[in-house]
Amino acid sequence: MKIYFIGAGPGDPELLTIKAAEAISRADIIIYAGSLVNKAVLKFAPPSASVFDSSRMTLNEVLRIFRKAKAGKKIIARVHSGDPSLYGAIQEQISWCDKEEVKYEVIPGVSSFCAGAAALKQELTLPDISQTVIITRLPGRTKVPEKEDLKRLARIRATLVIFLSAEYIKKVVDQLLQGYCPDTPAAIVYRASWPDERIIKGTLKDIAEKVRRAGIKKQALIFVGDVLKKRGFTKSVLYSDNRDK
Repeated sequence: MKIYFIGAGPGDPELLTIKAAEAISRADIIIYAGSLVNKAVLKFAPPSASVFDSSRMTLNEVLRIFRKAKAGKKIIARVHSGDPSLYGAIQEQISWCDKEEVKYEVIPGVSSFCAGAAALKQELTLPDISQTVIITRLPGRTKVPEKEDLKRLARIRATLVIFLSAEYIKKVVDQLLQGYCPDTPAAIVYRASWPDERIIKGTLKDIAEKVRRAGIKKQALIFVGDVLKKRGFTKSVLYSDNRDK
């Protein structure tokens, strides 16, 4: 038996990696997050594969499939959205594999924040502006450690990408203003790389109202930082004529 924990990318099936597609094509069982993963990735599945949508399953129900597959020495493709290292809930499944001595492999995917940056046509690390990207979220059912409170992170004034928080955009802005200036650029990318992708741009002064009017509450990323101005940065030394000096 072997389990592949696969990052399916942000939504566009063409962003599925070749390695991920090959793993899916060899799978006897496919468990995918149907609420977030584009069903088009299932076109790589063999006709004989058993397919389960994990969006309505508990961890125990997923592990029950793992146990049954172990007895039959099956190959499982456990397909998560984006890259499974970010909010993918794979560690608890990996812990089970370690305990049960089941072979597994993690196949990375294109994170939605990368697709969001691509939609914005934006580099997130500009010389003299920001060389740090902070990825975080507001607390919900999953708590956020106090030391990672958004108000504290805002004081760093790095490039910030906030997952799973568009529904609480007003609260997000109120906390960000503890560190960022009101005229700091902000952008919302809804369903990055999907056909219905939407982009809303503004500043911390007006982005909450723009998002409210657009009715966006879920499946959206919040980008904040001076890099979004796309000006005032120094050219990279990587391709400078004086890079050896």
